[in-house]
Amino acid sequence: MNIPGFVDLQVNGYKGIDFSNPELTEEEFTAACHALLDHGTVAFLPTIITSSAETFERNLRLMARSIIDNDLRESIPGFHVEGPFISGEDGARGAHNAEWVRKPDINFLQKLDEWSGGNIKLLTIAAETEGADDLCRYATDNLGITVSLGHQMAGENDLDKLAHSGARSLTHLGNGIPRLLPRHHNPLWAGIGNDDLTAMIIADGHHLPPAILKAIIRTKGTSKIIVVSDASPIAGLPPGTYNTLGNDVILEESGLLHNPETGYLVGSSSSMLECMNYLKTLDLLSGEELARVGFYNPLELIGIAPSDVLAHADPSIELKDGQFCLI
Repeated sequence: MNIPGFVDLQVNGYKGIDFSNPELTEEEFTAACHALLDHGTVAFLPTIITSSAETFERNLRLMARSIIDNDLRESIPGFHVEGPFISGEDGARGAHNAEWVRKPDINFLQKLDEWSGGNIKLLTIAAETEGADDLCRYATDNLGITVSLGHQMAGENDLDKLAHSGARSLTHLGNGIPRLLPRHHNPLWAGIGNDDLTAMIIADGHHLPPAILKAIIRTKGTSKIIVVSDASPIAGLPPGTYNTLGNDVILEESGLLHNPETGYLVGSSSSMLECMNYLKTLDLLSGEELARVGFYNPLELIGIAPSDVLAHADPSIELKDGQFCLI
């Protein structure tokens, strides 16, 4: 199964450029997009995390305009809005700013949709929050947005309720949760055990250990797995000390990107190319299955025909000596 490159549904930024930065410029956004598209990613969703209303409006409008002005629509079909309707609890909230977390609010979602020019393809919300089911139904039925569940403390009943309300997936399953959880009743096990929800997983070698990746893949099956990079704005930069997404972070030689004060990861330093090559080393999936989880499944989740991407994209990767390589 041949593919021209990978599809990434969660990209927070690249090469030092942060898509949630209230001072983001069109030139920076366009530069980051071209850099990523030159590195084995053939299509992706720029992701804006929980932000102030002012930043949401400014950046969604700016990015939507830039995509049109720079003829990027075929490679950037829309946005992933990760928040603000997530858990406010430490651990579940991750690197998101507690000040800007909101309860599910259809009126605010309508504003987000307007600011994006109707281009929100994926929305991450917490399943256990009051009103999440109503918001989910509105997003899916009225706006055509795919709803994913993450940054949450949701249990089995919460996930079932949201799946029946139209939610389709789980955002970076196994991450965006506290380090210490109840042994059996927790969002990770609930997510793994839910047959209706597709699991998006960060396969960068740091966010999930091999045994958890194996358990998720074996339980869900290839048809319900999507690899994402969750690329931080620091992705593509050399090791060092940085400030990103409101955190002082360290990027280690190993690629581990973390906040030394909290101990939490702050997104990934990898692109889809690195993630897919790491996953390949685990020998859990065949070449055809890797193409499924890294190209076909993400497009299916957000309602884009693979033929639309295959028609315009020149091949940018090849499988050589057991690794995906840039052509």
